[in-house]
Amino acid sequence: MTKSFAQFDAEVRARGASEVLERQWGAGAVVQPHSHPFDADALVVQGEMWLTVGEETRHLLPGDTFLIGRGVMHAERYGEQGATFWVGRHSDAA
Repeated sequence: MTKSFAQFDAEVRARGASEVLERQWGAGAVVQPHSHPFDADALVVQGEMWLTVGEETRHLLPGDTFLIGRGVMHAERYGEQGATFWVGRHSDAA
């Protein structure tokens, strides 16, 4: 993958993100169903993860993106090497 964090930051801020950060999860981590008070606009940059929203589970690898709306219940599971993703948080109440 050739995109830098700075490029990702600029792109998601142009789409309205108010905060951009890197999230790292360890090998085999499991995050139970939860939701956030913000929209998440993310890019997987290392490792692999499985994202479940409703009845659909997506296997995500470096270069894959995902969007999760605020209040949407979802669960996450991470691969043998864990995973890193960059995420823009859209938290304005507009």
